[in-house]
Amino acid sequence: MPIFEFRCLQCGKLFEKLFLDQQAEIELKCPRCGADSLDRVISRANPVMGTKGKKTTLTTKSCSPGSSCMTLEVPGAGD
Repeated sequence: MPIFEFRCLQCGKLFEKLFLDQQAEIELKCPRCGADSLDRVISRANPVMGTKGKKTTLTTKSCSPGSSCMTLEVPGAGD
């Protein structure tokens, strides 16, 4: 069941919509002003979910002379 995030082009309100059935026709309207002019927004990830108190770590290392790479380690449910 995907959840998508939208922004109203008229009033700027951000809101989420849960799609229970992918075949169902859904009329999308802004919950604040009722406008149907919307943009789909790329939702931000939340790396804190499911960490059981463990912290994410950001590691920087050299990839080649004069450049560096970063790695983000996010603890998962199996940790």
